[in-house]
Amino acid sequence: MIHALLAALLFFGLSLGPVLPAHAISKEDRRTITISGTGIVKAPADIARISTGVVSEAKTARAALESNTTAMGRVVGELKSQGIEPKDIQTSNFAVHPRYQQNKDGAAPVIIGYRVTNSVLIKVRDLKRLGEILDRVVTLGSNQIGGIAFAIDKPGQLRDEARKQATQDAIRKAKLYTEAAGVGLGEILSIGENVVSHPPRPMMARMAMEAKSASVPIESGEQSIEVRVNIVWQIE
Repeated sequence: MIHALLAALLFFGLSLGPVLPAHAISKEDRRTITISGTGIVKAPADIARISTGVVSEAKTARAALESNTTAMGRVVGELKSQGIEPKDIQTSNFAVHPRYQQNKDGAAPVIIGYRVTNSVLIKVRDLKRLGEILDRVVTLGSNQIGGIAFAIDKPGQLRDEARKQATQDAIRKAKLYTEAAGVGLGEILSIGENVVSHPPRPMMARMAMEAKSASVPIESGEQSIEVRVNIVWQIE
């Protein structure tokens, strides 16, 4: 029985042994070149995201809430009347906090009132009216603007163009390197993508708060969409 088992193990070891090293060697001996390519497409921003809201203070939480609700109702109503669709208005923060007074004699702080904060994140699609909208919400009671961030609403086609540019850039480099090295460029073994994110940089809130008698001057500028690819070729 033992002899039969040893014979079987020896048989399978001899039959399978040469297959695995041959497979591994073929991969190790394969010569490759890996090249990165970059594609960048720029386009004007077509939307703006703004965080705006109302901060109210009163001696009681109820009074602060009522004051805040009234002011915020005017702000949201004005946003809608200015053409901002309900789907583009989203509550981003609501909070009620007590206000404390510190005692100099070391006694525990006492509550002297309450602060209510209510903020909404809005998307403005008509950038030509952005300054006017900011002026109106400030006039009607918005005393908190977190910033303005510009973006491209539907970047899909632009990102595809950046992908094409990145691929062409990688191919150009690969041909350059292989020709300089005197080798042939074989088939593509793999392609990997890395979409580079450029987060919108918010403008300072005070820019919106300063102008109350005239529309706030706004410059949206350009947005960049960047894609990087890594392509691996076999070298012939």
